[in-house]
Amino acid sequence: MNHPPVTLPRLSALARQAAPRLLEAVVAPLVVFYAAMMLLGLHWALVLTCSWVYVGVAWRLIKRIPVPATMYLAAAAITLRTVIGLWTGTWVWYFIQPELGTICISIAFLASVRLNRPLVEKLTLDYIHLPNAVLKHERVRKFFARITLLWAFVLLMNSGLSIALAIYESLAGSLSGYIVLRTSVVALISGLAITVSIFGFKRLLRRLHVAHT
Repeated sequence: MNHPPVTLPRLSALARQAAPRLLEAVVAPLVVFYAAMMLLGLHWALVLTCSWVYVGVAWRLIKRIPVPATMYLAAAAITLRTVIGLWTGTWVWYFIQPELGTICISIAFLASVRLNRPLVEKLTLDYIHLPNAVLKHERVRKFFARITLLWAFVLLMNSGLSIALAIYESLAGSLSGYIVLRTSVVALISGLAITVSIFGFKRLLRRLHVAHT
């Protein structure tokens, strides 16, 4: 099958595009929550973490920067989490809620592969730019389908373990223990999946390069 010429992006360039957004969306909220929890207590931790997401959205709107769809979803999700966390007065449901949502997302990932519209491709384009010629390539479409399946199972595993840890640590009354254990376990599993994804993408790029030289 003939494919149009492919302009291959460099992984270092893609990483520079994605890293600031991942730091803002994943790392910073956890740091804000934990710091506020230690200094000001649970209620302020909930409010400030929620505010962080809305400040990010407002800053983009003021600067007329496109707001990723995932950021709107994150704002809606953290608002619900904050309301329930403030209402119950406990951190357990604040952390369990997104895990239940993540399970639903993993099911959506599986369904998107079945519908031949893998969600990982859509989420990737929210963070980095890939040329249309790359996205239309048959090998690229197969890669995104396989990676979507991988991340569907990773999300299911992370959520299941996170819920189990939250219940266990709530009985022990240890929020800090939950954060440390959950972060470590999720980082390990996700790190392995990220490594597989990166090496798979590099292998894909090499094959595309060979096919068009």
